[in-house]
Amino acid sequence: MDGGNAGFSILELFKMGGIFMWPLLFFSVAAIAISLERAIYIFYHNLRLDDLEEKTAEYIHARDMEGARQYLSGLTKRRMGARILLALVKRPDLPEHRLEKAVETEALTCINSLENGFNFLVALGSLSPLTGFLGTVSGMIGAFKSIAEATEVNAQIVANGIYEALITTVFGLIIAIIAMIAHSLFSHVVDKFAADVEKSCSDLITGLITER
Repeated sequence: MDGGNAGFSILELFKMGGIFMWPLLFFSVAAIAISLERAIYIFYHNLRLDDLEEKTAEYIHARDMEGARQYLSGLTKRRMGARILLALVKRPDLPEHRLEKAVETEALTCINSLENGFNFLVALGSLSPLTGFLGTVSGMIGAFKSIAEATEVNAQIVANGIYEALITTVFGLIIAIIAMIAHSLFSHVVDKFAADVEKSCSDLITGLITER
């Protein structure tokens, strides 16, 4: 602490927050780790689909299914869309409903892998403010206990107790905001990918049926 009226360091605030700062510390590390891991995973598995659809459509129009399979097979490591479209061109002779089912199954597998960790972000977004509020209640109990034991009550006793008690609520809300923002952004990206997959596969299935 620097001087009588200066602000507190993070470490000092952590100590003042009491025992409930420890679960909040764990929640903060978990929220940041999951957010970074999901961001890297989604970035690595390039979710762009328009170029894949265009190239696959060209192969289908040329009735070169083997070329389409080779093209998409070479991209499956880093392109989720390639895995889904590959399921479409592996058995182009299947009935339309079987093609749709094959694509749907592969798309569901890919989307589930993209959404790994999303439930944890939601849980952290809910648990963090609740834990912070629990710390506040605990701090308030301590503050009123100090008032009850004091021979002379003054504003400083009340103010300091309430100030320290609210620290956990602030930290809990900050963690919840980070977790929910990350969840909203990632969910938007995955939802857009799912919509693109549905449109692209529908167009390509129509093209396959037409070229038979």
